[in-house]
Amino acid sequence: MTIPAIAQLAREGLELPRGVTFLVGENGSGKSTIVEAAGVAYGLSPRGRYAIRPALHPPERVAARRLALQRGIGTMRWGFFLRAETMHGWYSFAEQHRSPSGRDPLFHEMSHGESFLEVLRTRFDSPGFYCLDEPEAALSFSSTLGLISVLQRVVDDGGQVLCATHSPVLAAMPGATLLEVGDWGLRQTSWDELELVHHWRAYLQAPQRYLKHVLD
Repeated sequence: MTIPAIAQLAREGLELPRGVTFLVGENGSGKSTIVEAAGVAYGLSPRGRYAIRPALHPPERVAARRLALQRGIGTMRWGFFLRAETMHGWYSFAEQHRSPSGRDPLFHEMSHGESFLEVLRTRFDSPGFYCLDEPEAALSFSSTLGLISVLQRVVDDGGQVLCATHSPVLAAMPGATLLEVGDWGLRQTSWDELELVHHWRAYLQAPQRYLKHVLD
């Protein structure tokens, strides 16, 4: 509760609009904890929708315990939590419980990015609540654009998405709500006003201005 964004969430709550909401901010700002708390409160495991529910780490337990989820009328019960660093455990579970129809491939035989894309193809296929924690970590530039297409399909089908990201590519998705997370807590902003976008633009225009400070 010492993290401003978490304290604001506990104090004021947060209304998620229809469609996609991106949480953008520095490491340690609380965006992943918010995604975890919302997913757990909804009934998802932060290790994947079908994973055996593990013992949650203390930040997840505390945040989820303080969060009460109010569903809209007709809310779907389906959901999926996609998180880069825990997906390999979910792959093992999925491979051990493959359906006779062979819907699921052998994820461990794919590259990290290919397996992510296959999860997007086979699991993000119906209305529901989708939580994503920095999904761009496994994706190339073109695959990240493909993820935007998947998220748009989810929205068109009536689904809802909450995603923590460091990607200016994802954050540029048309129609998405952008919440910048930092010392101020949570604030809604536009793509052009994101600190993330400012820093990437400045770096790509003159990378040596940044690198000389790091290398010196």
